[in-house]
Amino acid sequence: MAGAGRDLQARRPLVCKLSEQGEQAGKARELDFSVAAVLPAGGSGERMGSATPKQFCQLLQRPLISLTLEAFERVHWIKEIVVVVSQQNFELMNAVIGQYGHSRATVVVGGLTRHQSIFNGLKAFVENEPHQSWLEKPEVVIIHDAVRPFVEEDILYRVATAAKEHGAAGAIRPLVSTVVATNPEGYLDHSLERAKYRASEMPQAFTFDVIYRAYEQCTDYDFEHGTECLHLALQYCGISAKLFDGPPDLWKVTYKRDLYAAESIVKESLSKSVCIITGMQEEPIQLGILLQEVLQLVIKQVNLLKWSLSKESHCIQAISSGLHYNFIYINVNNFKILQEIVQLVEAIENVKLSALYPVAVTVVHLNNTEASSSCIQMNDFTNIKKLAKEANGKNILIYNLLINYTQSKDKVQESVKQGASIIESLIKQRSPALTGQFLVKAEKIEHGDKSQRDPRCARDERKELEPP
Repeated sequence: MAGAGRDLQARRPLVCKLSEQGEQAGKARELDFSVAAVLPAGGSGERMGSATPKQFCQLLQRPLISLTLEAFERVHWIKEIVVVVSQQNFELMNAVIGQYGHSRATVVVGGLTRHQSIFNGLKAFVENEPHQSWLEKPEVVIIHDAVRPFVEEDILYRVATAAKEHGAAGAIRPLVSTVVATNPEGYLDHSLERAKYRASEMPQAFTFDVIYRAYEQCTDYDFEHGTECLHLALQYCGISAKLFDGPPDLWKVTYKRDLYAAESIVKESLSKSVCIITGMQEEPIQLGILLQEVLQLVIKQVNLLKWSLSKESHCIQAISSGLHYNFIYINVNNFKILQEIVQLVEAIENVKLSALYPVAVTVVHLNNTEASSSCIQMNDFTNIKKLAKEANGKNILIYNLLINYTQSKDKVQESVKQGASIIESLIKQRSPALTGQFLVKAEKIEHGDKSQRDPRCARDERKELEPP
């Protein structure tokens, strides 16, 4: 399992890296002190209104906590990550670690409250229990909520280095609403001047000895009612934390609507690049170039490659890189499932690309209505649905789009432009419900046109989709 974990980690995509500046800065970052992280994940999901604790709720068929672990495992200088969960979720958390290859994570059973759980996580570095004896005490420890998945390396680096210098550091954000206090009768007592106060956020970082010593001195009241780690360092160790304005992406998934927002962020990140694959013939290559030009207006990175199974080919390298989660295969005047499409799906599965996030494969069937009278047959449609169903079980979403076009240059460009709009929507929505369907860019059928539907075609099985 350890080997599988390293394999997945090596191909882990930069989905949650929302800042290019942070990415470039992160390449040169090195620390001369050891850093570990503690992620409290013992919440019950009461405010979520779900029987499933929010840290285990699914985003694109993947537990939320796995995305947070991915964000930390992208940071090479964080050596150990301790995840603190309730006793009833101990086995579930270990299963998540095994399934998604989180090779630097260790699971610890928490306490009844947040502070008790964090203290248990810290103890994993100093108490010589049999299953935890390999964890080395770090010089600096970062504490971060398991349900804040969009943390970036930049803020982790800032709080870690500041904690090393000052003893404690944390992220803050401006208050959105004014804070008021009520009297025992439920009437307004006073309000705080919003400009003077900030909301305390995660991540927070401490020199290990400071935060551990603070927890050793905590009272029962602190453990029962306290929530702010920075305050403990001030109260019991006299350490005033260095505070930084954090980015807006540090928000915490608390309510069900937050899950939808988080899923939208992940989908948007996954849709930033696409790889167009063609055969060796001139016609699909030329149409691929047209599609690339249109998609580049709305998608950040669009590559155009000729299909090859060679290990040294650009196609296989693109699949293995873990940087593309969207593939388009151009199929001209043919509705049958080509061997290349099957091989593409197998290549995605072989490198475990879809183990972390759903991969979208859009097969574009370009039909020249002036050169071909072909149409989709029922048998072709059945085979397409069968392949899509099998691929869906492997987290690979296969969409099929029919674009009818003529030799007229203007009509070709217009057809490709409208088809690109549909492809963009498919990539961004990533809807499993549309896999196995045959989406048709609807055309007006002129009287006597050769593209008149053949009665043999599986027309009742089509879905006609106008471009959004």
